[in-house]
Amino acid sequence: MSAPALDVRLVAYTAPLVQPLLVELDREYTARYGHTLGDLRAEARRGAAEFGPPDGGLLLLLLAGVPVAGGAFRRFDERTAELKRIWTGSAHRRQGLARRVLAELEREISVRGYRRIYLTTGPRQPEAKGLYLASGYTPLYDPRLPAEQIGPHPFEKEIRQ
Repeated sequence: MSAPALDVRLVAYTAPLVQPLLVELDREYTARYGHTLGDLRAEARRGAAEFGPPDGGLLLLLLAGVPVAGGAFRRFDERTAELKRIWTGSAHRRQGLARRVLAELEREISVRGYRRIYLTTGPRQPEAKGLYLASGYTPLYDPRLPAEQIGPHPFEKEIRQ
């Protein structure tokens, strides 16, 4: 018996399916950095404007209708999209889902006409840093410096058509 297929879905930031992503990100940020996203209903309203069409979007990977990974993008500048809220559910990590999210986001970003992707990740997220490096993103910082000294770790990637 094969594993159920993943459904890739673009959804509004305010969709109920996004709630697990926000709840887990909030917990993760609290554990790693001691701060939260704040009121999650307010975050959903803010995100609807930031990550809504035509300049942005939020993509989820669903397994049997349940969100297991996702991520969002928004306009950074005329040719650049910024990735945000990249997430894999804690019960589904180490299965390549984050790479799949990146690939799907890159595809959607390209369709929207962007030619470059920009993102930042925090200094206490070494697995995210590894993911972006392995996925062809270029660090915009000196990787020889201690992570906490760098602060937010910026990356970029040019998109081919």
